[in-house]
Amino acid sequence: MCGIVGIFGNHSIATEIYDGLISLQHRGQDSAGIATYNKRFHLHKGMGLVRDIFRQEHMNFLEGNIGIGQVRYPTVGGYGLEDAQPFITGSPYGIAMAHNGNIYNFPELKKELIDNEYRYINSNNDVEVILSIFAYELSRFCHKEFFDSISMAIKSVYNRCKGGYSVVGTIADKGLFAFRDPHGIRPLVWGKRKNAKGEEHIFASENTMFEFLGYDFYRDVEPGEVVFIDMEGVVHTKIVEQKEFRPCIFEYIYFARPDAFLNGVSVQRARLRMGQNLAFKIKRDYPNLKIDRVIPAPSTANTAALACAHELGVRYTEGLVKNSFVGRTFIMPEQELRRKANKYKLSPIDLEIRDKNILVIDDSIVRGNVSKHIVNIIRRHGARQVYFASTAPPLKWPDLYGIDMPIRDEYVAHDRTTEEIKKYIGVDELIYQDLEDVIEAVVRKKDKIKFTRPHTAYFDGDYPTSDVDEKVIEKVEEYRRQQRKQAKV
Repeated sequence: MCGIVGIFGNHSIATEIYDGLISLQHRGQDSAGIATYNKRFHLHKGMGLVRDIFRQEHMNFLEGNIGIGQVRYPTVGGYGLEDAQPFITGSPYGIAMAHNGNIYNFPELKKELIDNEYRYINSNNDVEVILSIFAYELSRFCHKEFFDSISMAIKSVYNRCKGGYSVVGTIADKGLFAFRDPHGIRPLVWGKRKNAKGEEHIFASENTMFEFLGYDFYRDVEPGEVVFIDMEGVVHTKIVEQKEFRPCIFEYIYFARPDAFLNGVSVQRARLRMGQNLAFKIKRDYPNLKIDRVIPAPSTANTAALACAHELGVRYTEGLVKNSFVGRTFIMPEQELRRKANKYKLSPIDLEIRDKNILVIDDSIVRGNVSKHIVNIIRRHGARQVYFASTAPPLKWPDLYGIDMPIRDEYVAHDRTTEEIKKYIGVDELIYQDLEDVIEAVVRKKDKIKFTRPHTAYFDGDYPTSDVDEKVIEKVEEYRRQQRKQAKV
């Protein structure tokens, strides 16, 4: 999962892109980059956190009133600087591009582009494939009206690139563009700001930076829609290709910040409802469970745990304190890094745990390492009973659209029953939220949103893109295994 920002302003915008990336740092901690345009492209990118990559001399260099930025954690590609975004190509015109998502037919497309269209792909990052297809098709249509040329080029991207993605980009002396995959799997929001010089626009994975940058939330970019803002500030929009709207439900469960508003749904409210629905299940199916404290696995689960505790009539307490400087272990690229980080991530408050029956609530259970670690900490500090509840159902299928969950046998629930998982993580009771209750928590305000069936394939195998079968899944899994071996080398 990555975070992207694109800004069309009427003044230098590098600092605003930097601030936007800081707000999206939770979406990727592997690398970051900014590209601006002012009669030429200016690019700086590096490995690590945004605050460590950009210095004042870099910001001074990033001139221009149009630009894009990205924070990354890898789902396709390696972990080196050559795979950091944005990417730039010189023809036609000059195009810079960054994306959030995943193209699962990337290896085939890379070979096609090299063998048949003579476009060399230098990296293992799938955005370079999107950029190459877009550039190739734009060069074929560039004699027509320019926005039509962009739309036709994006149509070709939709036809060839299989997966989920949101994209921002700039074209030299032409303007800023943004588009979203036909199912709207990955989020992309649009904000506007007016001043004496005119109207300015921002596109981002979340609207979390709109308030302090002074932008008003305008709307989501629609599935299959392209938005182009030319150098005169004129806005062009078109639905190029639209299919069933299937936004990723994991945005609401884990990835997005609670202050985000995506696809007409408040992430905060969705998580509150997840906690409420989880409490309903506990009261219905586990009526004899004696709970003294509800403790969240910090910090994504805090909101759901608060609602669950309120509904259960049990005291909520943050009995585990998170070291916020460790980062989000789920999006760290290597298993050993995640295990090491877990040791430093959490510190218990003994008074809230000792001699009590503890219900721990987490947003999900992926590999089981964090869950097991939390249970061990709580037991060491004298809890009588430890119960564990997940606001998400068991994860069993790989994600193909931009979440680093591509291999089934990495899931703790892949070949284990709930009872076996319960023993593995060492709890007295294990409770998974039902899928229909998670979906209901997100789509409860049906009259205010445009979708009823989010993407939940990692729970139930129901993939939005219709061509996914066992052969495709096995190919993706094998490709990811090979990449991880190469990364270790």
